[in-house]
Amino acid sequence: MLFPPKSLHSLHKPLYLHNFQPNVQLNIMEQSFIAYIKNSIKENWDLDALTDYKGATLQYKDVARKIEKLHIIFEASGIKKGDKIAVCGRNSSHWGVTFLATLTYGAVIVPILHEFKADNVHNIVNHSEAKLLFVGDQVWENLNESAMPLLEGIFMMTDFTLLVSRNERVTYAREHLNEMFGKKFPKNFRKEHIDYHKDQPEELAVINYTSGTTSYSKGVMLPYRSLWSNIAYCHEMLPVRPGDHIVSMLPLGHVFGMVYDFLYGFSAGAHLYFLTRMPSPKIIAQSFSEIKPRVISCVPLIVEKIIKKNILPLIDNKIGKLLLRMPIVNDKIKADMRKKAMDVFGGNFDEIIIGGAPFNADVERFLKQIGFPYTIAYGMTECGPIICSSRWETLKLASCGKATTRMEVKIDSPDPQHVAGEIICRGSNLMLGYYKNAEATSQIIDVNGWLHTGDLATMDADGYVTVRGRSKNMLLTSSGQNIYPEEIESKLNNMPYVSESLIVLQHDKLVALIYPDFDDAFAHGLQQTDIEKAMEANRNELNLLLPAYCQITKVKIHFEEFEKTAKKSIKRFMYQEAKG
Repeated sequence: MLFPPKSLHSLHKPLYLHNFQPNVQLNIMEQSFIAYIKNSIKENWDLDALTDYKGATLQYKDVARKIEKLHIIFEASGIKKGDKIAVCGRNSSHWGVTFLATLTYGAVIVPILHEFKADNVHNIVNHSEAKLLFVGDQVWENLNESAMPLLEGIFMMTDFTLLVSRNERVTYAREHLNEMFGKKFPKNFRKEHIDYHKDQPEELAVINYTSGTTSYSKGVMLPYRSLWSNIAYCHEMLPVRPGDHIVSMLPLGHVFGMVYDFLYGFSAGAHLYFLTRMPSPKIIAQSFSEIKPRVISCVPLIVEKIIKKNILPLIDNKIGKLLLRMPIVNDKIKADMRKKAMDVFGGNFDEIIIGGAPFNADVERFLKQIGFPYTIAYGMTECGPIICSSRWETLKLASCGKATTRMEVKIDSPDPQHVAGEIICRGSNLMLGYYKNAEATSQIIDVNGWLHTGDLATMDADGYVTVRGRSKNMLLTSSGQNIYPEEIESKLNNMPYVSESLIVLQHDKLVALIYPDFDDAFAHGLQQTDIEKAMEANRNELNLLLPAYCQITKVKIHFEEFEKTAKKSIKRFMYQEAKG
């Protein structure tokens, strides 16, 4: 795809990471995402595939049968290859079936986050020109079908019942589905009957709409090349085998969850369990102890909460802290802490992949110290999503690893090792562009094919990338100092009775907005005035750790959690003008 010219960012002599291999790029023409899916279904025919936690289980042959039935509906309804089909609902087996059926038919899937407001869902369905919509029951309650006039049919995802039909062919297809399936396969449906769409590397597969926190969402066009390359990377790095368990708790409507929690596991023949509700620490502890997943992917917030509540209190005493600093005596203590932390997540996993938001520095340092198998993955929807990642054994503290296979990464900085600059990247994972938005595409992808992420980072001599913050989040003081609020927040979030925080600039002064951990505070007998005093004490302690130019002048207490995106990142733009 050619993009209109744009003014190039001034590139000095950046530090290159040569992990991008042109020969691999050429070989990709022989690779197929759908082949991954097709082969896994055939090879794992009698194995368990998808389970709604505390609900029904589908084996790989059941998934194949349901895919075939949806193909019959698509064909009889007049759906053509390249037509758009939208899906919006909580994670479930039928969400997965709908996704796979759409791609293996040759249509384009449009996953929509179930957390989106109704008007945003309407907008995405209309903008994508989707012909069909599959919805979860909770989503459907808030939607207005008249606001989506282009749709020819709406299906309930729980049982694929037809909710709305504007086309007689759609109605006929659903009413006569079993009859048509019986005619097509009179002597049972078998794996030899599987015949799926032959995908091409540059062919559009997914339109994944971004979170839309500041405006209506942009539709990221991911080709089959990107899906294949991301999943191939997972196979290169992670040890999942047929029959292994994976817990799917990240929203599948977001590309991080879609790849790590669903597509990779399914292509490896794993048994996927969908947590059909919010993954609270309690639900995670319960489900993980039962399921014992092999690989876990989640956002930092979940890991931080679990470690802070379940593990850190065990060493929150002078003796424990002292022992952790002693290199010989503390080995047994470290091993014990590691086992306790591992057990919280089921005790059977090879690695936890953390992504989607910055990770608390103190929690990370502790996990590194006890040898806990975590890694940080950095990416964005526009790369489907992986840009940087490394195995936990080699990951350097605070970094997000090196450029992934088939990707090239640079830091736009005169001194990438010491001065943060924008992360720019290109390679096989990259999107085709934004759907029906050439202007936005040209603003993020330059004439040389480099994607400008908007994230600031440094890169060491070995190629490890450390994200410093979003360029749009960077605060510039009147004295010309660049302040990365995420770095300060990371320190503050680990202080007593702090649940989460935001650092904002008001009247050229840094102010900390804090949502306290009220449950913990009240459990220790604190009243509201005590909490205010504790936050002020935190401010003073924090300032001792900070340079003079980024001292916190004031604390403001929030009595409700900050609003978040589906990735559990705080919607910063809502709080920049906080008064008081």
